[in-house]
Amino acid sequence: MIFGPTPVADAQDCILAHSIRFAGTTFKKGRRLSATDTAALADAGIDSVLAARFETDDVPEDVAAAAVAEAARGDHTKTSAAFTGRCNLYADAGGVVLIDRERIDRLNRVDESITMATLAPFDHVTKGQLLATVKIIPFAAPRDAVDTCIAIASEDTPLVRLAPIQTHRVGLVMTTLSGTKDSVLDKTAGVVRDRLERLGSTLIAEQRCAHDETAIGEAVRTLLQDGCAPILIYGASAIVDRRDVVPAGIVAAGGAIEHFGMPVDPGNLILTAHVGGTPVVGLPGCARSPKLNGVDWVLWRLFAGVPVDAASIQAMGVGGLLKEIPSRPQLREPGSTDAAPRVPRITAIVLAAGQSSRMGPTNKLLETVDGEAMVRRVVAHARESQATDVLVVLGHQSQSVRAALADAGVTFTDSPHYAEGLSASLKAGIAGVPVESDGAIVLLGDMPAVSPAHIDRLIAGFNPVEGRSICVPTTRGKRGNPVLWGRAYFDEIAALSGDVGARHLIGAHREAVCEVALEDEAIFVDVDTPAALRAYREKSDER
Repeated sequence: MIFGPTPVADAQDCILAHSIRFAGTTFKKGRRLSATDTAALADAGIDSVLAARFETDDVPEDVAAAAVAEAARGDHTKTSAAFTGRCNLYADAGGVVLIDRERIDRLNRVDESITMATLAPFDHVTKGQLLATVKIIPFAAPRDAVDTCIAIASEDTPLVRLAPIQTHRVGLVMTTLSGTKDSVLDKTAGVVRDRLERLGSTLIAEQRCAHDETAIGEAVRTLLQDGCAPILIYGASAIVDRRDVVPAGIVAAGGAIEHFGMPVDPGNLILTAHVGGTPVVGLPGCARSPKLNGVDWVLWRLFAGVPVDAASIQAMGVGGLLKEIPSRPQLREPGSTDAAPRVPRITAIVLAAGQSSRMGPTNKLLETVDGEAMVRRVVAHARESQATDVLVVLGHQSQSVRAALADAGVTFTDSPHYAEGLSASLKAGIAGVPVESDGAIVLLGDMPAVSPAHIDRLIAGFNPVEGRSICVPTTRGKRGNPVLWGRAYFDEIAALSGDVGARHLIGAHREAVCEVALEDEAIFVDVDTPAALRAYREKSDER
């Protein structure tokens, strides 16, 4: 890659290294300069720019990031569209993330232009949570380095995969000594029950017995007969040796001790065992606390079907200091993902309420394109994208449009004032966005050429933390549709009136605008007249 000051006259197709503001316009970092762009820069008196030019063996940042991430992606994970040289891997289920640490290290040593960061191995994650990110540092990476990283990621098992948490029917034994209060046992059972429910499992049976190996053995056998697996044992006195009362009770039930102790604090005094094929866990005192501790680390793996043998427990020491001390921030509650990065929750709003006046007597949205009603085609693309859900705004001929979308997997909202213009439909759509959504991408029902890949690119660009909360597609520097809006602008959209959209808000919030460069004309193709419909069908036939 050639990088440095470049005369504007020679800068066409170069990548702008830093944002430039001139004549009320901003060209942002990473923009591929078109002939129109270089002309505008020259007219503004700008002679040169700091830019990058690709050479033959350079792989553009997004292409490189997507290729490495796809090679690294394993079971129950998915990738985002690449944007600004970054491609993320997300959990497609709740579970335990499995990372090949040695190969990640090898990949990161290949070339300084290619990096991969992940969560810690065996972290518990929820669906949609960020697991890893591939980032290309400059605007392109050498092809041989990209190929080497892909080869590393493709060895044996995938670099990043997920073992889903499975539902379990769990049994609990609690022992008592003289003076043990029922209230203490009730509280302990409640904490254990909550811990299990956060993992989607159920405490189905409980046995309370004397702190005696014979009684413990009988209690374990009873829970085995009830179909409990695994079985947890909380002793009235902590386990201090693998031959103590609780492990002796497990042996009395016909079990075998696997390992005692772990290099995780809190959680040192945990014991793992089995009776036949049923796992048994002797719980340490910290099991009475709802805060993250070594018990969680063992249960995560057990419930995900990941081995919890002696070797895996002995490897938990690095990162295993979980105890809260005054100089260390407090840990999140187990199961809480409030601070965990995740895939953005974006609602796709399909505007399908207009009167279709330019099409004549027919409703353009019900015309057939690519073998189905146009509005159904638009909805299908939205559903195939990484949008979380699809909301269709109805108005003109609402019953017919609704019928065309039967079984399409969408929700509907009505725009009673649709005849007043575009703003009425847009406001109705924004009002219907679920409260948990981070933003909405507004799709026009007469733009069937907008593909799932286009939508995914816009979602990939969305990052309010980094100042990208309005995402606009461009081709050759010209803006089109659809536009993705962060929730921060919903109130302003709700205040619109007349037959206008929200385009003026883009100018009012230019600092938050992210232009997402696309390669084709789909973002300009409105099928809203008989001539446009004929042209679209002819082009579809050619494909």
